Amino acid sequence: MGFIATAESRDNEMRQRIRVHREERGPDIVTWEEPFDVSSRIDAEDGRYDAIVVDCLTLWLTNVMLAENRDVQQECGRLIASAAAARTQVILVSNEVGCGIVPDNALGRRFRDAAGALNRLAGEQASEVHWMIFGMGLRLK
Repeated sequence: MGFIATAESRDNEMRQRIRVHREERGPDIVTWEEPFDVSSRIDAEDGRYDAIVVDCLTLWLTNVMLAENRDVQQECGRLIASAAAARTQVILVSNEVGCGIVPDNALGRRFRDAAGALNRLAGEQASEVHWMIFGMGLRLK
């Protein structure tokens, strides 16, 4: 199995989280740390693994939105198109951020809307959609 980790270690707390996640995966899972070009990694590794897990779309979206000169909508479309076209099973992990309060700042609201659009696009293209809540899985599609 391949694992695409999208987190960037911007501070000590995140570096610790990344370290723990690496240890939990162990040496048998091939991991690529790819904060931006996930679609190219999916394309490059397609067919080499039974499955590729992308963890997670919302961290990736944060990276793209905070970067200069990135077309968020275009990059979201490209990532989902690569996942949908892959021969390898691609498992996209995401967070549902639209169930809470509306953020009080413009960037937070743009992120919430963009995450909702990305999750909707991923769900439309996916053969299966599962929502994990309270430690339980609910199959939606």
